[in-house]
Amino acid sequence: MKIRYIQAIFFFILLGAPLRAQTLDEARGWYLEGRYAEALPVFQQEYQEKPDNAPLNQWVGVCLYETGRILEAKGYLEFASSKKIPEGYLYLGKLLVKLYRFEEAEAEFEKYQKFHRRNNEALDRLEQEREYADKLQRAVNRTEDVQLIDSVVVPKSDFLSAYNLSQAAGSLMPLGQFFKEPVNAGETLHMNERQNKVFFARGDRLGGSTSLFTMEKLLDTFGNEKALPQTINTTGHQAYPFVMSDGLTLYFASTDHQSFGGYDLYVTRYNLATDSYLVPNQLNMPFNSPFNDYMMAIDEQKGIGWFASDRFQPEGQVCIYTFIPNERVTLIEGEEEGYMARRAAITSIRDSWKEGTDYTALRASAQEKVIVEQDVTGEFNFVINDLVTYHSLSDFKDRQAQSIYSQARGLSNQLWELNNELAEQREKYAAGGSDSGSLRIEILRMEREASTLYKEIKRLEIQARNQEIRNIFN
Repeated sequence: MKIRYIQAIFFFILLGAPLRAQTLDEARGWYLEGRYAEALPVFQQEYQEKPDNAPLNQWVGVCLYETGRILEAKGYLEFASSKKIPEGYLYLGKLLVKLYRFEEAEAEFEKYQKFHRRNNEALDRLEQEREYADKLQRAVNRTEDVQLIDSVVVPKSDFLSAYNLSQAAGSLMPLGQFFKEPVNAGETLHMNERQNKVFFARGDRLGGSTSLFTMEKLLDTFGNEKALPQTINTTGHQAYPFVMSDGLTLYFASTDHQSFGGYDLYVTRYNLATDSYLVPNQLNMPFNSPFNDYMMAIDEQKGIGWFASDRFQPEGQVCIYTFIPNERVTLIEGEEEGYMARRAAITSIRDSWKEGTDYTALRASAQEKVIVEQDVTGEFNFVINDLVTYHSLSDFKDRQAQSIYSQARGLSNQLWELNNELAEQREKYAAGGSDSGSLRIEILRMEREASTLYKEIKRLEIQARNQEIRNIFN
């Protein structure tokens, strides 16, 4: 009986051996076909028994790289490169480029070039990677000097929960919440403050691309759906729109427009003179990266912006960064390459901080769920510090601070009315007519006035806050 039992076990082992070999062969086939997610678990299982096998390290590393698990791939590809696996040279170089370690990447590319010096196909492939590396390095050297307030990692399925916009910035929502019908997961819609205009993405019937559309409210329902012009809706995917409170400035994400990889962030502006949008501009690093960067939103009332990125995040997770929007683009200059790379990659948000900025208060404002500009009782939310928020003028202890903030509230009411009038004038201009020329001049004048009012309001709010803190809390 014991002999039969041993024979049975031996029989099943013999059956299992060719099955496993066949499975590994299948994984190699999937690998060559680019089916990396299917091949990966088979290679990983084999790697457990043969961690020093150079080809297995290459296969696992490449599969991890191609499925977006960049940091996990690094050790495997380094081992494959050390064992002189040519594909290991190339992929380790590609990985180092995405980490902005360009000199180390070029060293790997040189090894690959030396091995394939007579293989024109391999050399052409290498040339493409070098061109991409050069493009990325130029972008790193143009990193914007933006102050990052905070970062939080959330499930991508619920990433909009991290965007706490004030009423003046409008509202963001999943596309399915607005249309009440099945749509592609992750697609979003932006509705303006007056709740009479929306911007959203919609895919074609074949699912090969998505384009941006807008609709306006007609009586009680939205209609008059229009696609945005081809300067925006090129090939690939355009999605995640956000329109500033001026009604003209549009942020969106695109996989085209010469993106660095995946979605990149772009900005364009409606041109009143031509009744169309300008050619979009790609945002600088750190807003963009070789990964997916999307859903830029800027709340002018809070003085805070948000954007999402899946750089170095696990599958299904996304990092939401909050930042202080710059009035004008300012690049980081005169710094060594390592520092520039860290700022571009957002290795540490503290690297971007400047003296004299209250990041605790800004973080509290960014996380505040609802900002009520002014209701019928005259109440408001005015953050003094991370522990104190005022809701009425009587909360002020310092009379001068109270007076200054009262001035800011008065200007806020003027700005509110001016923005409403601006929206009406823009609607008239969009409808056309014989007086479109004079309307355009008036709209431009009102925009300048709104900009001046906004800056004065922010100045008075800062002055009121500092006055209250200086004389009450010190």
